[in-house]
Amino acid sequence: MITRFSNTPISRAILSGFAVFAVTAVSIPAAAQGTEEARIRKIESEVRALQRTVFPGGAGRFFEPEISTATTEPFRTVANSTTAVTDILARLDALESQLQGLTAQTEQNTNSVSLLTGRIAALEGGTSPVPVDISAPAPAVNSPAVTTVAAAPAVAAGPTASRLAAVQEIAKPQTDDAGDDEYSYGYRLWNTGFYPEAQQQLTLFVEKYPSHSRLTFGRNLLGRAYLDGGKPKEAAPWFLRNYQADKQAARGPDSLLYLAETMIIQNDTNRACIALAEFGETYAALASGRLADQYQSNLRKVKCD
Repeated sequence: MITRFSNTPISRAILSGFAVFAVTAVSIPAAAQGTEEARIRKIESEVRALQRTVFPGGAGRFFEPEISTATTEPFRTVANSTTAVTDILARLDALESQLQGLTAQTEQNTNSVSLLTGRIAALEGGTSPVPVDISAPAPAVNSPAVTTVAAAPAVAAGPTASRLAAVQEIAKPQTDDAGDDEYSYGYRLWNTGFYPEAQQQLTLFVEKYPSHSRLTFGRNLLGRAYLDGGKPKEAAPWFLRNYQADKQAARGPDSLLYLAETMIIQNDTNRACIALAEFGETYAALASGRLADQYQSNLRKVKCD
């Protein structure tokens, strides 16, 4: 049976009541949807800002939302209001969980950066611990520590009082020829075995009297003072200089022969043989005369082609 309502005041009131109920039933979920949608958008904005903090400039490193795209679109109908509210709550739970994870990761990153900064500061301040080589054997118990101390450079000791007294006992000649006096004093020092003192004295002579008649004797004897004092390397230049200055000088041949001897001592066989060959050719008479013994002695020390 179909009941028809007449257009009476009572019927209009009843219809109005149904209309208000229908509108209210629709507007309640719609209002809830609007409130929750604004809340979601706020949280999504915070998540994106936090992602930029955790991954600055990291393209492709942002977390994708854990809900589908469809659920993020604005609701166009309110026909299924229960489903819409459920989806909104699910989105809120997912975003809040993601926000908590990012916050925890941010705190972890901050702590890591703080630790690294502390280590860098310690390294720059020179307070970093010394790395331990675990492969090295452990030191024995109660074994005394061994400290390596660099040897101090040797300092040449000065002449003793007794040596100074002995040198002072060697008289220096006092004649009208000052140059000859200087040379003679150097000879006396060398002849008594005071080689360092003789080196100083003869050096003074050859430098102060470069034109003296005793010059060839002085340079040759200066070389011998070094040679007899155990310094063949320092002796060789003086022998060579004296020989080249004047091959026919009184001590020119002697210097060439002593030059060969210094080369033999330094194991320079090639130069020693050259000097001996030149001596034999240039001073044949001396090689079989005054300097024969020294010449033959040097020849026996080396094997020359």
